[in-house]
Amino acid sequence: MPATYDELLGATIRHLESLKARGDRHVIVSPETMRKFSLPPPEEFPAQNLKPQLPKSAVPLPEPNPAELSSAAAAKSQAPEVPAKSSSDKAAAFAALRERALGCAKCAHLASSRKNVVFGVGNIDAQLMFVGEAPGADEDAQGEPFVGRAGELLTKIIQATGLQRSDVYIANILKCRPDTPGQSSGNRRPTTDEMATCVPFLHEQIDLIRPRVIVALGATAIEGLLGKTIGITKMRGQWNTYRSTPLMPTYHPAYLLRNQAMSEKRKVWEDMLAVMEKLEMPISDKQRKFFTKAT
Repeated sequence: MPATYDELLGATIRHLESLKARGDRHVIVSPETMRKFSLPPPEEFPAQNLKPQLPKSAVPLPEPNPAELSSAAAAKSQAPEVPAKSSSDKAAAFAALRERALGCAKCAHLASSRKNVVFGVGNIDAQLMFVGEAPGADEDAQGEPFVGRAGELLTKIIQATGLQRSDVYIANILKCRPDTPGQSSGNRRPTTDEMATCVPFLHEQIDLIRPRVIVALGATAIEGLLGKTIGITKMRGQWNTYRSTPLMPTYHPAYLLRNQAMSEKRKVWEDMLAVMEKLEMPISDKQRKFFTKAT
C-alpha cells in the first residue's frame, strides 16, 4: 500500500531535523528532484493534505546557498546516513575493512612496490581524526602512518592538546606508498587517480569512526578530501565540512620541519586551538599562550 502524503512529509521533516541537529546547514537537491517538485501530486494524495502543517518540533533549515551546494556536490563531501554500530559490530566491520585494504591491488604499480599497506592507527571511537596524504618510506616499512620525523612532531602536537596518540585516529588518503621508480630515496606526491581509487577506504573509516572533527594535514590531503587545489596557505585555519564532519585544514608537520619559524608553529597551534574549542576541550592559559612571541 503506498505511503500517504503526510507519512512521506513526516519522514522528510524528521530527516531534516536530524541533519539540523547534527550541524548541517544545507542539503543537496538534484535538478531532477526539483523538476518533480513542480509536478502535481499523485491521485492517492488527497487535496486536503496539500497544505501540510509542520509539527512543533520541526526547525526549518536555512535557505541553501547555491555556491555552497555546487561546491559540496563537486567535492562529494556529504556522507550517507549510516546507522551507528554496537562496539562489537564496529570492531568487526573495521577488521573486515582492514582485511580488504590489505589485499587491495587496484593500483598494480603501488601494490607491486609496497612493503606494507598502511591502513591507519588509533582509537576507532576517536572524536578527533587526522588525515595525511600518503605513507613515506618509514611508514611503508613499519605499516603505520606518521612514524618518521613528521610523525614524531604530530605526536607532540597531539600531546600538547592534552590528548595521546592512542586517543585519536590517524590515516592517509593513500594506503600505499607512492612508488618512486628510478629513485633510491625520497617520496612523491600521489596522483589524482591514485587518490580517487583509494579514498573509498578512508570514507568507510570515517563513517565507522564518526569523528566529531577531522584535521587535514597539508595541501595534498585537502585535494584528496575536498577536491580543491587552492594552496594550503589560503585554506588553513578555515573550517570546512567533509562527509558531514567539521574539517580543519592545517600545515603538514613535514612543513614545520622545513620551516621552523615560530610564526609558522603558531599558525598550526592556532588551528589546533580552534579544534579543541570545537571539541569543547578545556584550554589552559599556558596552552593559549604557546608561541605568542612569534613574529
